[in-house]
Formats: sequence, structure tokens, C-alpha cells
Amino acid sequence: MSLNLNQLLAVHEDMLKYHISNAEVLASNIANVDTPNYQARGLSFADYVKQVEDQISGSGITPEPSSDLKYRIAEQPSQDGNTVDIGQAQARFSENAMDYRTSYSFLNLQLKGIKEAIDGQAG
Repeated sequence: MSLNLNQLLAVHEDMLKYHISNAEVLASNIANVDTPNYQARGLSFADYVKQVEDQISGSGITPEPSSDLKYRIAEQPSQDGNTVDIGQAQARFSENAMDYRTSYSFLNLQLKGIKEAIDGQAG
């Protein structure tokens, strides 16, 4: 029986890619909080998951999270046209960082399990 590590670890790799791209977008929003007419952007997790599912079902195209950027609608637009809400942007950034750490932990657990299975220490 052969073990395909790419298939086994692909979900974790895809989630890490998403969280890295999301962190870049959120950091850009935070960095541009004082830029007039800057339009806050965001990634859609649901859209990215759909792209990954399409890839798994046979399209063969590796999705890039940053290719699905959306503009965020401001709840309280500023007078200078900037749509970044700094409080929301910082909260999303923190949440994304926690999600990244969670995905990274799952990947490490998966790798540890594989190593234990190879070493014969399953338990």
C-alpha cells in the first residue's frame, strides 16, 4: 500500500496558503487606514473552499487565495472615502492569526502521526 503524502497533507497546505494570503490582505488594509479613497479588501473563505473542492474533483488548477479578492463594504464610511474600519480589520487579523496557528497545529499533528506510524509507535 502506498501513501501519497501530497493527498494526505494537501488540505492543511491549502489552509495555510489561505491564511497567509488573508494576512497579507488584512495587513494591507490596516496599513492603508489613513489613505484617502482606499477601499478595504478581503478574501472569501467560502469561495476559496469551493476552488479547492473544484481542484479535488478534477479541474487540476491549484487555487490561489489572492485571486479571489473582494471589496469590503464600509459600515460607516469616512469623509475621505476610506472604507477601512480599523477595529474590524485588527479583529480579523487576530482571528486569522489564530486560524493559521490552528491549521499549523493540525499539520504538525498529522506529520507526527505519520512519523509514529512509520516508526511503529502508533498508539
